[in-house]
Amino acid sequence: MMVPTDSKSLIQRFYHLQSERLETYRLFEEGHEAYLRTGPHYDFDHYRQLVHEITQAFCGISKEVLEIKGRLHHEFDRPDLSEHIEKLQSKEKEKLELTARLQLARQQAQDHPEDEDWQEKIQEIKHEIIKNKEALSEIMQDFKYDSEECD
Repeated sequence: MMVPTDSKSLIQRFYHLQSERLETYRLFEEGHEAYLRTGPHYDFDHYRQLVHEITQAFCGISKEVLEIKGRLHHEFDRPDLSEHIEKLQSKEKEKLELTARLQLARQQAQDHPEDEDWQEKIQEIKHEIIKNKEALSEIMQDFKYDSEECD
C-alpha cells in the first residue's frame, strides 16, 4: 500500500477507511442474521470466527485511522482535523458496543419470545444507534467542511 505523502491523499485514504468500516458493519449484520437462523441449536463456532474476523478488520481500520490522525496533526499542522477524528473514533467505539448489544438482545428475543422486555430493549438500543449515527455523520460533515477549506 502506498503511504500518502500529501494531506489531500491522506484525507482520501481516511474516507476510504470509513467506507471500509461501513462495509465491515454490513458483513457483521449479515453474518449475525445468518447465525440467528441456525437457532435454537446455534452454530456458535462459525459465529465466533466471524466475530474474530470482524474485530480484526475493525482493529486494522482503527489503527490506520489513528495514524492518519497523528500525521494530520503533526506533519500537516491540522489539529482541527485530528480532533474530528478523535471524536469519530470514540463514537465508532460506541457504535461497535451498541451493535454487539443489539445482536445479543436479538438472540435473547428469539430464544424467549414470551418475554416482551427483550423487544423493548431492542427498540431502546436501535434508538441509541440512530443517535450514534447522527453524531457520526455530523462529525464527518465537520471534517469535510474543515478539510475542504484548505483546497
